[in-house]
Amino acid sequence: MEIIEHYYYTKDHEWVCMEEESAMVGITDYAQSSLGDITFVELPTVDTEVEQFEELASVESVKAASDIFSPLGGRIVDVNHNLDSDPGLINRSPYERGWIAKIVAADLDQLGNLMNAEEYQSFLEAEKEE
Repeated sequence: MEIIEHYYYTKDHEWVCMEEESAMVGITDYAQSSLGDITFVELPTVDTEVEQFEELASVESVKAASDIFSPLGGRIVDVNHNLDSDPGLINRSPYERGWIAKIVAADLDQLGNLMNAEEYQSFLEAEKEE
């Protein structure tokens, strides 16, 4: 499973990458692999305010439907409309082309509620042992 060093992660397998004033959000390689082939993504609405860990979007796959939760609270400023016609981008490129939304974070201190890459790796290893 690919885990990117400078990203932050949630226990629900979302990632966030800070870019100047906004945070790009998506689901991890582990999450897309667990879901299987993604067939539909319900994107959030631009200019919507979202709280940390509140439902942001949802994805449907051949195996299940899953809610995606926002790693940070703030205002949604962009969504990845490429997912409308090609939801499988998340499977092929979960950290780059398969991002879901960009958020202007309301409080960067919320990053402290997330895991860094090393912590996320340990979290995954502990989950596998259960």
